[in-house]
Amino acid sequence: MPVTPRSVVAVLVGGVSLYLLLVSTRVTVQRLVNVAQGYGVSESVIGLTVVAVGTSLPEISANATASVGILTGALDAGVASATVLGGSIGSSVVQQTLLVGVFLFAAGEVTLSRSFVRSSYVPMMLSAALVLALSADGEIARLDGLLLVGAFLVYLYYTYDRRERATVPEGLEVRNVGVRTDAAIALGGLAVVLASAYLVLSALEVLVASLDLGGSLVGIATLGVGTALPELSTVGESIRRKRPTLALGTLVGSNVVNLLVAVGLGGVISGYSVPDAVLYWDLPVMLAIGVGAFIYVTRVTDGELNRRDASTFVVAYFGFVAGHLLLFPSS
Repeated sequence: MPVTPRSVVAVLVGGVSLYLLLVSTRVTVQRLVNVAQGYGVSESVIGLTVVAVGTSLPEISANATASVGILTGALDAGVASATVLGGSIGSSVVQQTLLVGVFLFAAGEVTLSRSFVRSSYVPMMLSAALVLALSADGEIARLDGLLLVGAFLVYLYYTYDRRERATVPEGLEVRNVGVRTDAAIALGGLAVVLASAYLVLSALEVLVASLDLGGSLVGIATLGVGTALPELSTVGESIRRKRPTLALGTLVGSNVVNLLVAVGLGGVISGYSVPDAVLYWDLPVMLAIGVGAFIYVTRVTDGELNRRDASTFVVAYFGFVAGHLLLFPSS
């Protein structure tokens, strides 16, 4: 796997673009929250829509941009499909394992109620199972994408109908300078998000070709980790505010958005081909990790988690990556 000047440039461009993607996502979500508040939208609705979808905006924009690139021929369909699917699944696994481990190391001891665990983990497991089932034929077609987006709308209704009044995280509360100004900044931020996502995907496509690695593996190792960073900031804010359930709820809930909205939207726009690595390793192992975490939290620890449990989640992440690398290095 020779390192070429082209691959070095791709790394630099991809790194800068990923940084712009994350920063512009933050700005866009902040301003959209202000616009919603300016029109009198309740905080519970804002929390369920703008904030929930906003933290997954990098994954959503990457999938949407990849799908448009596939339609126009600007991106290779096979590589783009593998990369964004690997990125979405990788981001979900990072949040379920690595970020939960980091959170437990930092927070110390956390007590979770059975009702909280059920309401958080069950939708996540069902989302993973649905994506796996729809991918069984080797593709995510437009109808499959519609089913995923429809499932998210059902989840949204179910959650809104049963949850307590939500609040907007403090980290997203900024001075309201006017609805029109906020809307203009949000639109500008969204344009930067989409442009950055395209540059990231183009850079990753170059890396896949230069290093002879599988698109899904590159997506897991780069896009998956990078796009999970907004959730890491939410974890830090939740620890500071001593609200552990907010952190875990965000991490688990973001998995639902990644799988149903990001992958679903990409499926609606262009459809995806699902590589063997995703079908036979990434998706099944992601589902197994979710089920295993649910059993571990409810049966083994009885909702009592501490720093000793953090290592279990961290090891699960590196096991996921190592298994993919060993079994499907270039798929």
